[in-house]
Amino acid sequence: MKLHLQKPLAFFDLETTGTDVAKDRIVEIAIVKIMPDGQINTLPSESGSAHRFLINPGVPIPVEASMVHGIYDADVKDAPTFEQAAPKLFKFLFDCDLGGYNSNKFDIPLLAEEFLRVGIDFSIEGRNLIDVQVIYHLMEPRNLKAAYKFYCNKSLEDAHEALPDARATYEVFEAMLEKYKDVEVEDGKGSMIKPVQNDMQVIHALSERRKKADLAGHLIYNEKGEVVYNFGKYKGMSVKDILIKDPGYYSWMQNAEFPLYTKKVLMKIRENG
Repeated sequence: MKLHLQKPLAFFDLETTGTDVAKDRIVEIAIVKIMPDGQINTLPSESGSAHRFLINPGVPIPVEASMVHGIYDADVKDAPTFEQAAPKLFKFLFDCDLGGYNSNKFDIPLLAEEFLRVGIDFSIEGRNLIDVQVIYHLMEPRNLKAAYKFYCNKSLEDAHEALPDARATYEVFEAMLEKYKDVEVEDGKGSMIKPVQNDMQVIHALSERRKKADLAGHLIYNEKGEVVYNFGKYKGMSVKDILIKDPGYYSWMQNAEFPLYTKKVLMKIRENG
């Protein structure tokens, strides 16, 4: 289907050092620009290749982020900084509407933030912002009522009443186990796995995905099995290290409005040294 465009539409995606718009940095950007006449242009890298446009973020890339997108410090050491790449990016995106997946919530705000850091006002005024994820969730709801219809082919008449919701959830779970028992998918490391098995330990690992040290996810385990902060100025840093470096941070958390379970985990780490 040919898009009806009044101006170019640029679909873009970012790989970053993390998910905090205020502090994290771009390490890769890809842009596919569709022109009103249907012509498609992609953003070439500094070397002229259309394959990857890497950006040196100027800060170390956390290993947790690298494990997701596969970009490490060595990959970007010779890449341009965002400040160096900004004029080219600004020109390529000039007068474009912007599109992406979850882009209104993350990609566009972070891109605008990066431009502002180097003194360029990347305004979204007059641009149409197309978030494909929003359309997807609107047209294909991901709630219990939709799941009950999809997996069980039944209508959930008493939705939001506790007992019918609980029974429907159980039925959906049974149907999922049956539907996906022999289905393989590719994990983040490129291996083919069968994640949906009639084994509660396997399902637990699938449901959790990122191993939390507390229930709220303020504290998580890194790839070394260490408990690290998952928020704030010490995000990604070891709780044990910060207890030594900045003991006042522990006191602040214990007196702030964090969940009691989070405080309990912190206390236990502190007591165990």
